[in-house]
Amino acid sequence: MRHTAPPIIGRKIRLALAGCGRIAANHFDAQKAHADRCELVDVCDVDPATLAAAVERTGARGHRSYTAMLAATDADIIVLTTPSGLHPNQTIEAARAGKHVMTEKPMATRWKDGMAMVRACDEAGVRLFVVKQNRRNRTLQLLKQAVEADRFGRIYNVAVNVFWTRPQSYYDSSSWRGTWEFDGGAFMNQASHYVDLLEWIVGPVDSVMAYTGTLARHIEVEDTGVAALHWRNGAMGTLNVSMLTFPKNLEGSITILGEKGTVRIGGVAVNEISHWSFDAPHPMDEQISEANYQTTSVYGFGHPLYYDNVLSTLRGEAEPETDGREGLKSLELLIALYLSARDGRRVSLPLEY
Repeated sequence: MRHTAPPIIGRKIRLALAGCGRIAANHFDAQKAHADRCELVDVCDVDPATLAAAVERTGARGHRSYTAMLAATDADIIVLTTPSGLHPNQTIEAARAGKHVMTEKPMATRWKDGMAMVRACDEAGVRLFVVKQNRRNRTLQLLKQAVEADRFGRIYNVAVNVFWTRPQSYYDSSSWRGTWEFDGGAFMNQASHYVDLLEWIVGPVDSVMAYTGTLARHIEVEDTGVAALHWRNGAMGTLNVSMLTFPKNLEGSITILGEKGTVRIGGVAVNEISHWSFDAPHPMDEQISEANYQTTSVYGFGHPLYYDNVLSTLRGEAEPETDGREGLKSLELLIALYLSARDGRRVSLPLEY
C-alpha cells in the first residue's frame, strides 16, 4: 500500500519538528517562507535550553520527548532534524501513527534501516520525503538541464570535491557527532549531498573503490575519504572529501568533462559556475550569471524550494522530487563506499538486498 492518505486541502498543512539544533534553523526559515500554506504546531528536543529557544522562536508547543510529541500532536507531517541514526525508528513510529515524514539527510546510516523506513511508510500509506535541498540550487538545476539536453554528448570524467573544515570542537559539541551509530563520517554526513549528485546528475553508478581515514580528529568515523567511481554509461570519476581543510571551508565542486562540453561548478557549496563551455550555443547559456549566487553557508538556499515541493505534494498538486526511494539511491552509494573502504575491494552496484 502506498500514499493512500488523501490530499490536504482547504487549510494550512500542520508540521511538527523533532530536533531543534543546527540544521533546524533552516527548516524554521523555510516554514516561515511558506506561512501562507503551513504552520509549525509542535517541536521537541531532549535539551531544555535548545527546546526553549525553539519554542520562543516559533511559538510552537514544546515537548521533551519525541514519543510524547507524537502522541499529542495534530500535525500532518513530522520533520526529522535529529541525529541521523535516530531517523529510522522515528520514521517508523511516525508512519504507524499515520503521519507523513520529512527526514534530513542521510535518511539512515544503515542500508537495511533505509529499506525499513520506506517499507513502513508504504504499509501505512503515508509519504516519506528525504531532504535533498542542494538539488534545488540554480547552478545544479542548470547543470541537470544540460545533461538531460545531451549537451555533453558522452560523459567521460566526473570529479566531485568537498574540501571543508570541521574542528574538533564541532565533534565535541554533541556526544552523537562523529559516531557510527548516530552520525556517520565525512562521506555520510558532510558530503551526503555531493554523493547524491553523482547519481542524480550523471546516472547510475556501476562500481566504486574507496579509502577512508581518520587523520586528525578524535572520532570514530572518517574525517577524510577518497573514491574512484565507474558509471554504467562508461564515465569514470573521483570523489575527494576532507573535513581538515585549513583554515576554513574552501570548496564544494563538481566538474564534468564530456564529448561536447566541459563544466565546473565550484565555490564553497556548488554556488558558482566557473567554467561552462559547449560545442554549440543554447538559450540556457544566458542563465549562467543569474544562476551564480553568494553564500557563506554550505547549506545553500534550497530548503524553501524543497518545502514548496513537499507542500504541493501533500496538497495533491505535485509529485515528490525526492521521496524515500529516491533517497535510497544515495544511501546505497554511501554504503557501497563504506563497504569498499572497509574490505579493501571494488563494490558493484546495485547492492544485494
